Amino acid sequence: MDKSGEAYWKATLGLLTKILAIWFLVSFGAGILFADILNNIHLGGYPLGFWFAQQGSIYVFVALIFVYAKKMGEIDRKFDVHED
Repeated sequence: MDKSGEAYWKATLGLLTKILAIWFLVSFGAGILFADILNNIHLGGYPLGFWFAQQGSIYVFVALIFVYAKKMGEIDRKFDVHED
């Protein structure tokens, strides 16, 4: 694999690592690990830990899809592997 290909995959894996870390922190962290701490804060009448476990994580996951698509498009254009 040439240096451009290696740089492309390094950028791609870096993006995936960041996206998966956010996914883990929101789903497992906010919904389970930090739920007791977050439950001291209320959002719309519900404890924040419960809200993240039930609804908030879904909003974050959908946002992550759009962020991934945008950033991946930028990476593709940077390495000239994009589709026109």
